[in-house]
Amino acid sequence: MKKLLFAAIFSMSLFADAKMLPSTPFSEIQKAIASGKRVLVEVGSDHCLSCQKMGKLFYTIKQEHPNFQIFFLNIEQNKDAAKKLQIMLIPTQILYEKKKEVYRHIGVLSKKEVIELLK
Repeated sequence: MKKLLFAAIFSMSLFADAKMLPSTPFSEIQKAIASGKRVLVEVGSDHCLSCQKMGKLFYTIKQEHPNFQIFFLNIEQNKDAAKKLQIMLIPTQILYEKKKEVYRHIGVLSKKEVIELLK
């Protein structure tokens, strides 16, 4: 029982220490979208557990695939941008291609789903 408890606490602390994708100003995200390249925007908050999970996943994916254009938009710091993007719930992922929104998802995505979106 003690080994199981230790393993659970240890794994939780590893997850807690994982880095999140940093927040990007909306003006920089708009420039990336205007480039016409495929851009994935994660809209969320530092205080939302699902958003934290996605932020850590996107950080990991960005480390493995530095050519992917992935951005985190913190709605607490960008309330006007959240309104402009018509965000109803968080986390929300929005995929842009050729300057247009081509996909929107609310909730948590798996690593496999994110990689497929960005290929």
